This record gives sequence, structure tokens and C-alpha cells, in this order.
Amino acid sequence: MYRRKLPIGIQTFAKIREDDCYYIDKTGFIRQLIAQGSQYFLSRPRRFGKSLLLDTIAEVFAGNEALFRGLEIHPHWDWSVRFPVIRLSFAEGVLHRRAALDARDGPTIP
Repeated sequence: MYRRKLPIGIQTFAKIREDDCYYIDKTGFIRQLIAQGSQYFLSRPRRFGKSLLLDTIAEVFAGNEALFRGLEIHPHWDWSVRFPVIRLSFAEGVLHRRAALDARDGPTIP
């Protein structure tokens, strides 16, 4: 009997799907969130899947269709349309100097 891996500590949707880990399909709910609302405040306890949920939503908007094959949202989304995704993270604490911000890795905007 084939058993998938448990995605312990994995916070990226792509890695869960590419590594064939267990995944509870929440993309139907994501579709509802996108269609019915405009602003949400996610107040869930630590280690409760907020980062994974946001990463999954970002992958939908980025149009990464291959990751969603076999999931609820796949036949209901226009995968030819991509939307810009801006990610802001406060996970690494407070930066007190501009130089510390400039030293961070990441894309730069011309």
C-alpha cells in the first residue's frame, strides 16, 4: 500500500504538491473567498496553516496550473490569466536601519 509523506514543517504549496505529500484540498474555499469577498483578516493560532493558505492563494493568482491538477479549483479557474502577487513578511522581526533592509535578499523594483 502506497503512503504519501506527511508535510510536517512545509509551508509552501508547491513543495507539498511536488513532493506528493498529503494535502487536504481547500481550494474550493479559496475560490469562494476570491469570488465573494474583498478583505479578510486571518486570525488563527500559530502553526495553524495561515502561511500555507496564503501561499496557495498566491500560486492560484500566479497561474501555476500544474500544481492544481486534480483539485477543486482546477476546472473553475482561468489559468491563462496571471495576477501580480506581492508578498510582505514580518516573520524575521524588526529592521532598525535602512542598510539592514537593503541587505535583504529579494527582488528589486527598478
